[in-house]
Amino acid sequence: MGHKFEMRKDIELDATPEQVWEAIATGPGVDSWFMGRTEVTPGEGSRGSFTIAGTTEEMTVTGWEPAKRFAYRSDPGPDDAFMAMEWLIEGRDQGSTVLRLVQSGVLGDNWETEYEAMQVGWNMYLSTLAAYLTHFPGRSGAPVAAYRPGAGEPDRVWTAVASAFGITGPVTEGAPARLHIDGLPPIDGVVDLACLPTYLGVRTSDALYRFIHSGTDRGNVLVLGHHLFADDQDPARAEQAWQEWVTRLPIG
Repeated sequence: MGHKFEMRKDIELDATPEQVWEAIATGPGVDSWFMGRTEVTPGEGSRGSFTIAGTTEEMTVTGWEPAKRFAYRSDPGPDDAFMAMEWLIEGRDQGSTVLRLVQSGVLGDNWETEYEAMQVGWNMYLSTLAAYLTHFPGRSGAPVAAYRPGAGEPDRVWTAVASAFGITGPVTEGAPARLHIDGLPPIDGVVDLACLPTYLGVRTSDALYRFIHSGTDRGNVLVLGHHLFADDQDPARAEQAWQEWVTRLPIG
């Protein structure tokens, strides 16, 4: 039986309301900081979609007030489960903006685990949104995803990821992070998110790299969800290279 829920989040962003609107209410904007791929048709009553790992969810736009309010609701799934999202944008002095999120709907039988995962997940994605608007304003990022099913327990996964980036000792924000992957330009950046054992982020001059450890009923999965901003990027080639990298990552 489904379980009704509501969750609220807010964040202050170093961006104008118009910049925030572009980031949350357009496909290219959402793809620059959130997982998967999103398509949005402007206007209340219009349709949109969200695709991740080969699965697409359809949605209907239920609120469309540019630079003020954006809302949508997913089509109902099994057991009438659905998600409704409402974004509220409030401009502040000196060009900053407060963004408020209200997420509600119906979750499935394993609702407590799903709810906890959403709480942690939104912390990461809202921080990624802040990084996008601060470091890559006005640019569109190409999303790149890769997966390592059966990755193992968090400690071993993060030891392997940190080692690959040349990070020794505790993983902390601001630590230098360097990595070379065959077929891709060298990565030279800093850790900008460190919330282990759940997620790790690295920022460079032309990308946001995100690594997430997800424990599910089917086992532990290491999820890579990156956003590339370089003008000469090749997302398909990058996705293949990252998938090969994470598949070969030596997790002890």
